[in-house]
Amino acid sequence: MPDPIDERRSPMNPQMAMRVAIVGSIVLALFAILFFRLWFLQVLSGNQYVAQAQVNRVRTVTIPAQRGEILDRTNAVLVNSKHALSVQIIPTALPVTMSETNIRTPPHADRVVFDRLSHVLKISTKRKRCTIAAPRRKHPVLSPVACDVATQISLNPYADVTVKARTSKYIEYYIAERQNEYPGVDVRQTWITGYPHATLAAQVLGTVGQITKQELKGGRYPGAEQGEIVGQSGLEASYDQFLRGTDGKQRIEIDAQGLPVGAGRTIQPIAGHNLQTSLDMQLQRVGQSSLAESVDTHGGAGGAFVAMDPENGEIYAMGSNPSFNPAVFTPSISTKAYKQLTSTSSNFPLFNRAIQAVGPTGSTFKPITATAALESGEWSVDRTYDDTGTFSVDGEQLHNSGGGAGAGSINMVDAFKISDDVFFYNLGARLNPADPLTHPNGGPLQTWARNYGIGRNPGIDLPDAATGTLPDERWRAQLNSAESECERAVGPYRYTDGRGGYSPTRKHGYHRSPQRPILADGQGGCGIADGTNRPWSVGDNINLAVGQGDVQVSPLQEAVVYSALANGGTIVTPHIGLNVENADGTVLQKVGPEAPKRNLHIDPLYLDTIRQGLHEAAQSPGGTSDDVMGNFREQVYGKTGTAQYNNQPDYAWYSCFVPATATSKPIEITVWVEKGGFGDQAAAPVARQILSQWFFGKPGPFLSGSSSTL
Repeated sequence: MPDPIDERRSPMNPQMAMRVAIVGSIVLALFAILFFRLWFLQVLSGNQYVAQAQVNRVRTVTIPAQRGEILDRTNAVLVNSKHALSVQIIPTALPVTMSETNIRTPPHADRVVFDRLSHVLKISTKRKRCTIAAPRRKHPVLSPVACDVATQISLNPYADVTVKARTSKYIEYYIAERQNEYPGVDVRQTWITGYPHATLAAQVLGTVGQITKQELKGGRYPGAEQGEIVGQSGLEASYDQFLRGTDGKQRIEIDAQGLPVGAGRTIQPIAGHNLQTSLDMQLQRVGQSSLAESVDTHGGAGGAFVAMDPENGEIYAMGSNPSFNPAVFTPSISTKAYKQLTSTSSNFPLFNRAIQAVGPTGSTFKPITATAALESGEWSVDRTYDDTGTFSVDGEQLHNSGGGAGAGSINMVDAFKISDDVFFYNLGARLNPADPLTHPNGGPLQTWARNYGIGRNPGIDLPDAATGTLPDERWRAQLNSAESECERAVGPYRYTDGRGGYSPTRKHGYHRSPQRPILADGQGGCGIADGTNRPWSVGDNINLAVGQGDVQVSPLQEAVVYSALANGGTIVTPHIGLNVENADGTVLQKVGPEAPKRNLHIDPLYLDTIRQGLHEAAQSPGGTSDDVMGNFREQVYGKTGTAQYNNQPDYAWYSCFVPATATSKPIEITVWVEKGGFGDQAAAPVARQILSQWFFGKPGPFLSGSSSTL
């Protein structure tokens, strides 16, 4: 019989035993790690994660406060607040949090949400080049919604993004019912700032917008939080603390799909207060329309006007041309629209020319020169001057405007009446210090110009009012020093971007500034001091005496000067805000006008002489603006000005007033038309229409003058 089969297996060899032991050890170690991690999460960290889960289920929603209204002097509404449903995207609540790091390439999950929302809101999903405020040369290609998110996050990383400012309740219901398909999307009741009169007083009223990262850190808006709407310019910025109000908050419990399941504690918002201003809406409307007519008629590039109470500084109207509709900023403005408002092609509509534009004033400066000459004793009221039509200084011949004809023997009143330049050239020469080096701040002319407010901030309750320039020996020396540093490429001129920008340190896009830079005209130098580095001269003082040369004055500063002439020598503080009020009109706080800054203590005889000259210039045959103001039924004291600046077309000026001694409704008006030609032709007609509205309730016809004096 055959032997039985031995079914026993041969014993495991040593190599196999080693492998089994190693694998078993690894498996055991993995199970030990998993067990320890589970014990750590459940026993040691369980309470912590439970607490976090509870927090993640609660969301705090901001309830926007109604912003206060801005009213004119009769409580007519200039700016209001309206309820609106806004579709917003919360960057931190999207499937993948959006931030400055990924706005150029949104995650796929977020792009899906953006496209779904686009279809609901009937917004295109076509990808286009998106211009965002980021330090890169190439701009991404994004859908409109993704571009909105990227643009607003780049400007304000903290804020929620408004995709559509005004939508219907049906959109609100649709998105709320499908919240799991639209994570990070919310439809909220918000307040939208409204401008019922569109461009009326746009630069004065100002704009609003979400607080930026820099503003939040800078402390300019105490109590404001991220995402809050604050005043960004104009009265909205100056009186933001009263207008803003306090946002409310509501805690909402949500489930895993983001749907609300309950409401927690609610803190109701507190509405902002109203601001009553000194503005007269109808006067403002006439001023803007007549200024626009003058700009169009005379081919001007823009302009400004100021109408104010010369007794206390209340601003009745203030306009700047071109203008804009502040509604484009609510709730946010696109980069394209913002660039259009700040570009050369549109001539910078955001720029408030009434307080920010500065330049030579032409002959409207002459009352300051007359004050300095009379008060210093360099001239007297009854003294005459033989005007031959030419004034010689340092071998140069200066002539009267309008052909250079001489006026013969004239006194100061006559000189004002016909705006005789040679007469005031003579005063400018007399008022120049004998040794300018010992008078670095200038002579009597600079002293009185400074007293009138030239070269000083006028103190109006609007941001960014220009100080301007009052040239003197010290100013000229500083200019020469800057020119020298620029030519040697040292100090603040060490680096340049090649486009006129300089810096003491290297910046992105900047390079070492070459020595002796070449100007566009081929001459050496930077052009800061005309490439001459010359000292102060009598010619500088003569130029200043007739409002030409390097002097830089804003229309508001000029209005303050003529207000002092109207009220007897008091420098008033221009002011627009009057009262902070409750919604029912109860006055909570008076905010202006402030007390007068100072009194110039001008001799009454001198002041009367200057006034007589201004009155004859405006309403006497042969006066420089008599053809415009001569038949006006109120006593007008006015002076034309035609300023020449950097070989550009002439800038037209006109300043006038009807004083309290002649009316119960005193008013001062200053008009400036950029590149508009002669003052009598382009600026005086605007003032005439404003006067007609103020005194008679309607503007008169636009009457262009024919005087061609400077």
